[in-house]
Amino acid sequence: MIEGLEQFIVEAKAAAYVGGGATLPSSRTNTHDIGFERDNWTYLDSYLGGTDFIGQEAVWLTGQPVWAMNYYGRILRADLIDADVAGHVIKQALSEMYLQGRFLGGFEWRKAAHSYEDENRGNVNAFFGTERIIMSQVEVYRLDYHGGLIKD
Repeated sequence: MIEGLEQFIVEAKAAAYVGGGATLPSSRTNTHDIGFERDNWTYLDSYLGGTDFIGQEAVWLTGQPVWAMNYYGRILRADLIDADVAGHVIKQALSEMYLQGRFLGGFEWRKAAHSYEDENRGNVNAFFGTERIIMSQVEVYRLDYHGGLIKD
C-alpha cells in the first residue's frame, strides 16, 4: 500500500465536500468539482447532478493516479427529505467519522429524526459500500460506492 494514502484521503474528504472546500472549474461539461492538495498529493471530487448524482473521487501522487472511488446517490423519498437536508445530515455524520481518522469500516450516526448508516467491505486497496439516511425506519436516501488502488 502507498504510505500515507489513507491519511491523505481522509484529510482531503474532510476538507473538500464535507468541509465546504472551494469549487474548481468544471473538468467536464456541467460537473461540480472540488479539489484538495498537500505536498505531492492531489485529490479531486467531480460529480454530475444534485438531488440524484453520480461522481468520482480520485487521488494522484506526483501526478500519477493511485486511487479512485465511484459513487451514485439519490433521494428515495422526496416526500420525507430533500437534497439540502440530506446534504446537511451527510456532512455532519461524515465530519464525525473523519475525526476518527478513517473513511471505511462502517459507521452509524444519529441526530434528531435522522439516522446515518455506512456499511462497507474491504479496505483502501479495494472496497464497496452503501451509505443511507433512515427516518422512522424508512430509507430516504442511499448512495452506493466502490473503489480502490489504481495500478499500471
